[in-house]
Amino acid sequence: MFHTRALFAPLLSLGLAGCAPSGGIIEPEVTVYRASDLRGQVPADADPDACFGKNETPAVIETVTVHVLDSPEQRDASGALTSGASYRTETRQEIVRERTVQWFETPCAEVFTPEFTATLQRALSVRGIYGGPISGEMDASTRRAVRVFQKGQGLDSAVLSLAVARKLGLLAVERDL
Repeated sequence: MFHTRALFAPLLSLGLAGCAPSGGIIEPEVTVYRASDLRGQVPADADPDACFGKNETPAVIETVTVHVLDSPEQRDASGALTSGASYRTETRQEIVRERTVQWFETPCAEVFTPEFTATLQRALSVRGIYGGPISGEMDASTRRAVRVFQKGQGLDSAVLSLAVARKLGLLAVERDL
């Protein structure tokens, strides 16, 4: 007699082992740009040593299908239908929302020390947004938490903005003199 339960457990564990991360998780590249490299894309009075993140929102395109009258119905003199109307189908795409590009100031790469990143993780953790370990690494779960927090501030980006870093108390707020 063949026991399916005895065979199922080892097969299930082998199948799930293929789902485990292999250690080399591929993550999207997060790029920060210097203002001096972005002439014409950031404010002209931006400090050339300031850094900027880029948030691109793709266009939303809708496919619309309509039936267009090709030829109307035909009737004879008595009003009897001689041929029905014919229609053709037309499909077109319409832009519902245009693509947008938003540049925002962000801390430069040299600010992101393990200590700074650990402080960021703690700040997000006490707000109930980050549940991972305080590792000091800007990993995928940290970037997800940054995105969630910033989305509530009107910026849907995993790149930490300077404004949010200041709001979290990670960087000093500049004073107007």
